[in-house]
Amino acid sequence: MSYAQYLKELLAPLRVYDLEGTANGRELEAEGQALDQVEDTLEEIQREMLVSTAEDRGLEAVESLLANRPVATTLEARRAALAALLRIGGDSFTLAAINDNLKGCGLNAVANETGTPGQVQVRFPDVPGIPDGFEEMREIIESILPAHVGIEYVYWYITWALMEERFETWGDIEAISPTWEELEKMVK
Repeated sequence: MSYAQYLKELLAPLRVYDLEGTANGRELEAEGQALDQVEDTLEEIQREMLVSTAEDRGLEAVESLLANRPVATTLEARRAALAALLRIGGDSFTLAAINDNLKGCGLNAVANETGTPGQVQVRFPDVPGIPDGFEEMREIIESILPAHVGIEYVYWYITWALMEERFETWGDIEAISPTWEELEKMVK
């Protein structure tokens, strides 16, 4: 219900005002429109002030505070990445905390200990091959992980066994004419 209608319903029981087609009615319409605009602005402010509900200006404001912008393709992934970056603190150096913080790159990145002191592996389990936007992600990952830690990036591709399950013959592969890069990433 608009505020103009609300104001008219509020005053109608008094039976003092003629609210339709009169100066009083037009005044209430104008005041109602102004209150509707205020309500819309307040709803936008309320939505944009939280990372979990922000859609544009709120996310841009948070991103302007950060050194790197997360590489995220969806609104939900962007929100999750920013929330992860905002959680980074002085005690974020356990493996679990580092993996939580790596969500800030905008893609599921997982760090694993290698057994060699000062060395970790970072992999992208949801994306075969080198992820799109990897250079931006790499900057974020390297800013999250402590500077003294060496990082080895691990990528995965289709295996011959998976290829044999998916395609019966080379003719099946040639029928879809993939490039080698496309073929390497056909894991699903």
